[in-house]
Amino acid sequence: MNYVSTRNNSIKVSSAFAIAHGISAEGGLYVPESIPKLSCEDFSKISELDYKGKAEYILKKYLSDFSDEEIAYCVNGAYTGSFDDEKPAAIAQLGNNINILELWHGPTCAFKDLALQLLPYLLTTSTKKISDGKKTVILVATSGDTGKAALEGFKDVENTEIIVFYPSEGVSPMQKLQMDSQKGNNVHVCAIKGNFDDAQTGVKKIFTDNEIKATLAENGMEFSSANSINWGRLVPQIIYYISAYCDMLSKGDDISDGFNVVVPTGNFGNILAAYYAKEMGVPVNRLICASNANRVLTDFINTGVYDRNRDFYTTMSPSMDILISSNLERMLYILSGGDDKYITELQNVLSKNGKFTVNDTVLSKLQKLFYGACCDDEGTLATIKKTFDEYGYLCDTHTAVAVNAYEQYLEATGDSRPVLIASTASPYKFAKSVISALRDNVNGSEFEIVDALSSLTNTNVPTPIAELKTATARFKDIYEKQDMYKAVCKCLKID
Repeated sequence: MNYVSTRNNSIKVSSAFAIAHGISAEGGLYVPESIPKLSCEDFSKISELDYKGKAEYILKKYLSDFSDEEIAYCVNGAYTGSFDDEKPAAIAQLGNNINILELWHGPTCAFKDLALQLLPYLLTTSTKKISDGKKTVILVATSGDTGKAALEGFKDVENTEIIVFYPSEGVSPMQKLQMDSQKGNNVHVCAIKGNFDDAQTGVKKIFTDNEIKATLAENGMEFSSANSINWGRLVPQIIYYISAYCDMLSKGDDISDGFNVVVPTGNFGNILAAYYAKEMGVPVNRLICASNANRVLTDFINTGVYDRNRDFYTTMSPSMDILISSNLERMLYILSGGDDKYITELQNVLSKNGKFTVNDTVLSKLQKLFYGACCDDEGTLATIKKTFDEYGYLCDTHTAVAVNAYEQYLEATGDSRPVLIASTASPYKFAKSVISALRDNVNGSEFEIVDALSSLTNTNVPTPIAELKTATARFKDIYEKQDMYKAVCKCLKID
């Protein structure tokens, strides 16, 4: 299995190279040269395995330069003792046809754990295959959840440093505390004055700056990424959609006519993983892309015009507060038939003008696969209350956006096939917003509100959230967005 760059598909590299380097030298993203297919026999075998067994089976299809022993080492390290009841991707049932894929039972209570518990093992194994002994410097831009999950995954990993940038006013208080209190001798956390797109753009610029890369090399270091631009972040996400399909079969769901998948997404990585699962053979009918008030993806799916020249909203679903969806580039590469020159042209136009329009062929394919819907904060709160009142199920602000988008899809199409809705975070990461949907007069400290939410809903506070009560912030630096490289130099102690 070779990997090619979305902006120069004459470049062909191994999975280890793609994971170790994160991004291609000219700024393109690595994609598999072909998508492996699973037969009915494959699915029968996978269904009999536990989550770790499923992960090994699927990873072998994509990581052909890894030995079976290396894959087993990575999977066992990632998924042993890290998730509630050893079930990283449990399904909750709402009514007859609604399946909630709970992806937040890991150490940071967010879906990013399923990838970022595995990525450090994939990365260190990859660098041993191709590296000349340099220290790996992980750069991360986060809108909230990726940062903590990456910090937790890479803390004290040998021969690595990790630097996380987050928007100082663009994450929830709980997300901020999770990051700023992170333990580990190799971790660094930097807030910036700006939004997530500023952080993501800054990281990409640092990654592709030859002078900066040369400075790192002189100091025995090289960059890699833990964002979903890294294939090692994306491939673990494919696993949980295949696992969910097998679980739906096992519990007797009638999915003979396929099922729909709803994903709340900002950077397009999580829903892209569902697309890969579909192409591998999972009978997904429609991929429903759920956005918050920053509805750039909804508008793109509906019109074919991607336009980030718009107001940016700080919402109660901050992990989706994104106007530049990096993983969309991978999807467009696939929809264009692997036309790297076309993708380069689109990205150059986006960089110059802040918008692009895809051709009719790409738009037609896009709309056949995806349905776009969005939900503002008012709709999010109403959906949290409605879901709790009707089903006794408490969802966070991101999952509520997905539930709302599904209701819009159902009303617009009448398509009542079974549905799988990705639940991406524990409601306790956004306790103040969640409880405000259920009662008025929300007052108190962050943890008083957490306790009040638990009492009101008779649900348990996840242990990683409860343990934050005694946490102390280690990181307090705030940088201007143009000073991100200075922050990197300070963290790494280089000139």
